[in-house]
Amino acid sequence: MAERPARRPRKPHSALVVRTERLTPHMQRVVLGGEGLAEFTAGTCTDHYVKLLFAAEGVSYPEPFDMERIREEFPREQWPVTRTYTVRAWDPELRELTLDFVVHGDEGLAGPWAARVQPGETVRFMGPGGAYAPDAGADWHLFAGDESALPAIAAALEALPDGAVAHAFLEVSDPEEEQKIDSDVDVVWLHRGDRPVGEALVAAVRALDFPEGRVHAFVHGEAAFVKELRRLLRVEREIPREDLSISGYWRLGHNEDGWQAAKREWNAQVEAEQEATSATAS
Repeated sequence: MAERPARRPRKPHSALVVRTERLTPHMQRVVLGGEGLAEFTAGTCTDHYVKLLFAAEGVSYPEPFDMERIREEFPREQWPVTRTYTVRAWDPELRELTLDFVVHGDEGLAGPWAARVQPGETVRFMGPGGAYAPDAGADWHLFAGDESALPAIAAALEALPDGAVAHAFLEVSDPEEEQKIDSDVDVVWLHRGDRPVGEALVAAVRALDFPEGRVHAFVHGEAAFVKELRRLLRVEREIPREDLSISGYWRLGHNEDGWQAAKREWNAQVEAEQEATSATAS
C-alpha cells in the first residue's frame, strides 16, 4: 500500500487592519484587508470562522512568520495564543474580511485588542472553517443565540432567500446592544438585564408555536443554555441531529483555551445523557 503523503502545514494568512467601528457599546467591528488576503477565500457557509493568532505576552517571532518554525524553536507556552471568531462578512471583490468582537472592558484577550487596534496594524490568522448554511430545502428556520452567535446568525439571516420562513431570537444585555440586520425576518431581541445568560432564550424558544414542516435550526452561544435547548429540540421536539447546528461557543468560567480542551468530552457527555433520556421516554 502506498504511503499517504505528509499533510501540508497550513500557512497563516497575514492581513492589515483597514478600519474599525464601534457598533454598540459592547460590539466592536474590525475590517481586515491587504495583499495578505490574496489567497483567502470563504464559501457559502454562514458560520465561517477564523482563528486569530496573538503573540504570547513578551514574545516576538522571527520573520517571515512561520508556525512550524515557531513550534520547533519555541517552548509551547510561547506559541501564539488562538482566539476563534465568526466571519461576519467577506467581500471577495474588495478582499475585505469583517469580524465583530464582543468587548467587556479589559476582560479577555481578543476584545481589548479589537477595541484598541489601529488601521495599518498586522493581523495573522488561520482559516476559514465552517460547516453551516441555511438549508433551502427546509420548511422553516430557527435561530437562537447570544452575543457570541450574533455575527453568524446575522450572516445567516442575510443569506436567506426572499420569503423564507424563520424565527430568530437574539439575547443581548440591553436595548443598546441591538443591531441592524439586513433581513426581512423580524428578529426577537431579548434583553438579559440581570438574568443568567440564556435564560430568556430558553424561555422564548420553549414558548414558540413551532410551524409545521421540517425545521433547520442554528443554536449557539453559552454552553449551559445550549445544553437546555439541545434537550428541547432533540429530545422533546425530536428534531433529527442532521437538522441541527448546535454547540457551545463558550462557557461561563472558562477562557477559550480551557473550553476548547474540554468541549469535545462535554458535548459527548451531553449527547449521551440526552440520547439515554430519549430512549427512556420512548
